[in-house]
Formats: sequence, C-alpha cells, structure tokens
Amino acid sequence: MSVTTTTHLNFRGQAREALDFYAAVFGGEVMAFTFAQGGDEQDAADGAVAEQVKWGGVQAPNGFAVMAFDVPPGRAYDAGTDAVYVSVRGTDPEEVSGYWQRLVVGGTVRAPLAPAGYAPLYGMVTDRFGVTWVLDVLPPYNG
Repeated sequence: MSVTTTTHLNFRGQAREALDFYAAVFGGEVMAFTFAQGGDEQDAADGAVAEQVKWGGVQAPNGFAVMAFDVPPGRAYDAGTDAVYVSVRGTDPEEVSGYWQRLVVGGTVRAPLAPAGYAPLYGMVTDRFGVTWVLDVLPPYNG
C-alpha cells in the first residue's frame, strides 16, 4: 500500500483561475467540477456558486499535484495569515528557478530565490491568490 499527500487549497470564487495559473507554472492538466456538475443542489441553486469549483486539481507528469475548491458563501471562510505554505522541492536549479519566475508574476516576494545556508537555492513568494509558496533545491546527499 502506498500513500501520498496533496495540498488542498480553499478559495472564495478564485479556484478555477488559481488552478489554471498553477497548471501554467508547473505543467499538467486541470480537472475541475462545478457545484452544478457535482449535483450539489443546495449550493448550485445560488447562480453565482453554480459554476464555481466544487472539486478541482492539477496533476503534472513531473509529480506536481494540488487540489482546490471554492468555499460556498454559506460557509465560513478565512484564508488566515500564513495558515499554509506549499513547499516545492527539487534537485534541478533550472527547473525550480523556472517555477519561481512564473509564480512571482503578480505576487509578493517574501524571500528572494537565492543560495541559503541549508539549500543551494531557497525562496518564498505569496502569489497573486494569497497562497505562500516555499521553493528550494535540495542539497546533495552526503550520507
């Protein structure tokens, strides 16, 4: 038996746009089902919610995966402050730098992508959707 974990992000009406953005950054395909498609009559009855994402995700051939949905107006939603960081770790500095260059568009750099004492490259950015990403390049293993 194997287990994986996937970050699940919650939005208020921006899930589809965010998933499209992450697919453009990391590659992969967006799968998204709306509240109307999901058969959730209670939430789909609200026309504004009917076309919002009930379940969505991006899965890329490189292993990147993220899930997202739009919290309906009838449910409490608070994005919080630093409630979650999404960590993207890799071994190829060029690949990680490419993700960084795309994620920072419209975002706020909290720590520039640069060498750090614990990693060949490390950076932190809060993207235009308010999601904070930590990107780093794993140091060579000397074990």
